[in-house]
Amino acid sequence: MTSSAHSKPNISWAAENTIEHLSKHLGVSFDPEMLRLALTHRSYAFEHDGLPTNERLEFLGDAVLGVLVTDYLYKTFTDEAENELAKKRASIVSTFALAYVARGIDLGSHIFLGEGEIRTHGGNKDSILADTFEALIGATYLHAGFDAAWTIVKQHVIPLLDNEHIMGAGKDWKTQVQIAVDKNGLGPIEYRIEGTGPDHDRTFSATLVVGGKSYATAQAKTKKDAERLAAWHSLSDIEKP
Repeated sequence: MTSSAHSKPNISWAAENTIEHLSKHLGVSFDPEMLRLALTHRSYAFEHDGLPTNERLEFLGDAVLGVLVTDYLYKTFTDEAENELAKKRASIVSTFALAYVARGIDLGSHIFLGEGEIRTHGGNKDSILADTFEALIGATYLHAGFDAAWTIVKQHVIPLLDNEHIMGAGKDWKTQVQIAVDKNGLGPIEYRIEGTGPDHDRTFSATLVVGGKSYATAQAKTKKDAERLAAWHSLSDIEKP
């Protein structure tokens, strides 16, 4: 849909070309107008006379996702302490995890983006993908309730608990980096942070610098998550002798 982001979206066209794709991959039905809203990024809305954006649906979807995942973890892992459940939840609802899911259903090509985001490949940015996926959950909840939202979560989010790559993103990688740096005597650790976007919807980029050498850069919705992901992506290089 990004190829048509130069003009105001036609709701029936959007539904005809997108509902089939997303319904097939997510296993739920969509209201055409609600779907269009869920796929409208603020950059597109800004360029088209202030159309409504998907931010409110994202807000709702984030809450619905949190309830469904928490309920599942509570009922499934009956012997685990609260902190362990919280770690599991943080891993599978992270920006990194939801972007992974969104790429798996080719969501990026269906998002309405502004010219600037199109030029900078916004349809492949973790933050945009994750936010839009949450907006789809919000739209599904409004259209068909918790059961329909659970269909998406059960099929696409819960399986991440068995994905070592995704679950690894939630570990304390900063401590692991510190241990590796101390072991190899590599020098002081610094996380260089940059923030973009409005105050209510910031995206942070963190670059790990050790002894003056730059390692991986990662993006997330919080500074803490960005630093943790940068540490994770850097660890294998730091551990090399």
